Amino acid sequence: MSAPDSNLPRRVVLLGATGSIGESTLRVIERHPDHLELVGIAAHSNHPAIIEIANRHPTVRHVALFDGGAAKEARSSNGLPNGVHVSTGMAGLVELAMLAEADIVLCAVVGVTGLEPSLAAIRAGKDLALASKEILVMAGKFVMAEAEEHGVALRPVDSEHNAVQQCLANHPTSDIARVVLTASGGAFRDRPLAELANVTPAEAMQHPNWSMGPKITVDSATMANKGLELIEARWLFDLQADQCDALLHRGSLAHCIVEFTDGAMLTHLCPPSMTFPIQHALLAPLRLPPADDPLKLTESFALDFEPLDRERFPLLDLARDAMRTGGTAPAAYNAANEIAVAAFLAEQISFPRIAAIVEQTLARLDHFDPTDLSAVITQDAEARRVATALLAGN
Repeated sequence: MSAPDSNLPRRVVLLGATGSIGESTLRVIERHPDHLELVGIAAHSNHPAIIEIANRHPTVRHVALFDGGAAKEARSSNGLPNGVHVSTGMAGLVELAMLAEADIVLCAVVGVTGLEPSLAAIRAGKDLALASKEILVMAGKFVMAEAEEHGVALRPVDSEHNAVQQCLANHPTSDIARVVLTASGGAFRDRPLAELANVTPAEAMQHPNWSMGPKITVDSATMANKGLELIEARWLFDLQADQCDALLHRGSLAHCIVEFTDGAMLTHLCPPSMTFPIQHALLAPLRLPPADDPLKLTESFALDFEPLDRERFPLLDLARDAMRTGGTAPAAYNAANEIAVAAFLAEQISFPRIAAIVEQTLARLDHFDPTDLSAVITQDAEARRVATALLAGN
C-alpha cells in the first residue's frame, strides 16, 4: 500500500458523492482538511446535491452527472462555482477517474456502472478506494491483474474488508487459515420464518445498526450482501472459497475475525459508522482523530457471535456455491440478485422469492472462465435476461 504524503493534502475524486458512502466520505474530508482535498465529484442525477457539495468544497473543479438531463440542469442553473467543468455519461465518470491532479479515486457507484471508471483509475495509476461490491464480484480476476500491473493499491472501503486488511498488516497469505466476516443479520434476523413471505420493503429498510441505501439494506436482510463480501474477500486477500466465512454479530462492533494457521485470532473493533473504514482507506498509514466518536472502553458492550441460520439466509450458501464454481458464476449471482431486489422493492415479488430467482437463474446458465471483460459483461446481461424472464413466469 502506497503511503500518502504527510506534508500535502491527498487529492480525492469521489464517484457516488450523494449516496450514504459519499456523505460519510465528505465528513471525513471535512474533518481533515489539511490532509484530504476533494477535487472531483460524481453522481447519477442528483444535481442539487452536487451543486451544494461543489460550493462547500472550493477545491472541486470537476463534476460529472451520469444522467445527461441532470448535467444540463447543473450547467444552466448558474449554481456551480465559476470554472467548474461538468461532464456526463460513462465518459464523464471515466474522465473524473483519470484526473491528472487526483491521487486516489473512491468509487461508491452502485452496480456495474462503477466497473469502467474503476479500471480507468487503475490504468491511470490512481490508488482505488473501493466501496462498490460489484466490481470485484463481477471482474475480480481482471481488476486484480490490472492493479498489479500498474502498481496500484486497492483500498477496501467496506467495513469488513477494511478490518481484514488492518488485521492482516504484513502477514503473508500462507499465514491465514480463515477470514470470517461479521453480519448484523439485517431487519429480519429474528422474524419467524413463516412471516417472511409477508414482509414489506418498508420493513426491510429498518436496519438495526446501519444507515444505508435501499438495495444494500435489502441485501443485508437477505444476506446477499455478505455473500458478495465473501466473494470480494476471495479476490482482495487471495483466498480460497473455503477460507471465507461469516458469523452473526448483532452489535456490528467487531467487523471481522482473522484466524491464523497457528490458531491465533485477531478482530477489529469500531462503531458501526462508515467514517472509520473510509478514513483508513483514504489516509493509511496515517492515524488521525476520527470523524465520529470511537468505542468507549469505560462503557460495557457485548462481543457475541452466533452461527448464521442457513435456512433463513439461503443467499449466503448460493454465494459460496458461486464462488466455488468460479468463472462467471459470481457475476450471474450479482446480476440476478439486482433484478430480484428491484422487483421486491417495487412490491412485485415476495421477500423469499429473491433467493429463489437467484437460485433458478444460476441453475439455468452455463458458467465458464472468461478470457476478457466483454465475456463477463455478456454473461451479466444474460443473467439479467434470465432473471427478468423468471419474474415474468417464463
